[in-house]
Amino acid sequence: MKLKVGVIGSGFAGLSTAAVLAKAGFEVHVFEKNATLGGRARVFEAEGFTFDMGPSWYWMPEVFEDFYQHFGHTSSDFYQLERLDPSYKVVFGKGDEVDLPADFESLCALFESIEKGSAEKLKSFLVEAEYKYKTGMEEFVWKPGESITEFMDWKVVSAFFKLDMITSLSSQVRKLFTNDKLIRILEFPVLFLGATPQKTPALYSLMNYADIKLGTWYPMGGMFKIIEAFTEIGRKQGVIFHADAEVTSIVTRDNVVNAIETKAGRFELDALIAGADYKHVDTELLPQHKRNYSDRYWDSRVLAPSSLLYYLGIDKKLSGLEHHNLFFDADFGAHAEEIYTTHKWPNKPLFYACMPSKTDASVAPAGCENMFVLIPVSTELTGDTETIRQNYLDLVLERLYRIKGIDLSGHIIYQRSYGISDFKSDYHAFKGNAYGLANILGQTAILKPALRAKKLSNMYFTGQLTLPGPGMPPSIISGRMVASLLIKNLSKHG
Repeated sequence: MKLKVGVIGSGFAGLSTAAVLAKAGFEVHVFEKNATLGGRARVFEAEGFTFDMGPSWYWMPEVFEDFYQHFGHTSSDFYQLERLDPSYKVVFGKGDEVDLPADFESLCALFESIEKGSAEKLKSFLVEAEYKYKTGMEEFVWKPGESITEFMDWKVVSAFFKLDMITSLSSQVRKLFTNDKLIRILEFPVLFLGATPQKTPALYSLMNYADIKLGTWYPMGGMFKIIEAFTEIGRKQGVIFHADAEVTSIVTRDNVVNAIETKAGRFELDALIAGADYKHVDTELLPQHKRNYSDRYWDSRVLAPSSLLYYLGIDKKLSGLEHHNLFFDADFGAHAEEIYTTHKWPNKPLFYACMPSKTDASVAPAGCENMFVLIPVSTELTGDTETIRQNYLDLVLERLYRIKGIDLSGHIIYQRSYGISDFKSDYHAFKGNAYGLANILGQTAILKPALRAKKLSNMYFTGQLTLPGPGMPPSIISGRMVASLLIKNLSKHG
């Protein structure tokens, strides 16, 4: 008789752990709070537009391929991957913008045209970044962080000092480059990690390697194609999915989980993996005496930002924008201060505009554009009202017109906003965060929340609030690591 494992949440971590466990011979049930699978990577359709709700950057393609290969597949079995060229556009002001070419030699020439001598410095910077990426992936990312002894191997210890865990990314970049545009381009990737470059370890220049050398990709049909692929793989392995089945409590006996209560009924289990928001599961679903962490612990965590998002359907074709567009025409220092220190609604925020219809005609009706806009904001904000949301959309539209000459007045035929209150209600996201914990030194490796429940022998946690961190590839890795831990644990105990 198969052992029955429950997985809470159908994001990337939940889907990856479910598929691996089912392949290993377990009866796996995934419980999803919302009506559709995918967690933050859900999709919705409106007025002929298809909107990916969350992740829009496809980096580190080998992590996806490695997952598919575990099941005898490649990404091409599920979707067509296109490498974007340019990778993205950075807008510094009116008539002042840079398109980042996918070809490395072209990128070096671009850097050299902006700052003399910077091409060679970029090459040197990326040699280090490649070492960090490959060493990090081989020696650190796949370690479950259960004990400091995992890092006591001499190869790992010596690598630790070469990985610049203490130096900040900002200081490393600024030692090499003086031009503000180049600095901002090289500091940009870590913004997805949820901390300023000044507080992010230089280790994370590995993200520059992922960005520049491994490339920015897009799955034709939209990012949800990845969720469809993971779900199909899971179903083929025998995973059973339960949508509209929010878990309301975890039933324990002695030091084990023996059942969960859901809106769809009670399920007896032999083991449980929580891929939903860690803090919510830990403090709201578990009995208080079985929690991993106290409220004081959670209150002391430094969170990555939340986001104010807009899904826009536009009734005309637009020129002057690429698939990915970063608007750095405002003071990043001031915006960062508002996100991380003063926790105010931003005055002049940076923003990101994604236009997947530039690459993929299937996501918008003929002659139309699909646009996704993101403004990073603090998780400590109050007053997430429709009025405030409309004010920020108006600000974005004004800047698009002033800087790029793009007039969308009267051309937005579909509009939906998404903010802190939605992250909380849809995902139980801790403080409405969008990207988990900030990747600062004090929240790296074994200093992240544990993968294993400390007081329950058959329960584990996975996802962006734990190892290795936020983003699609780390979540996939997190799910696979937790599946391995559970398999090892249950095999030991028969």
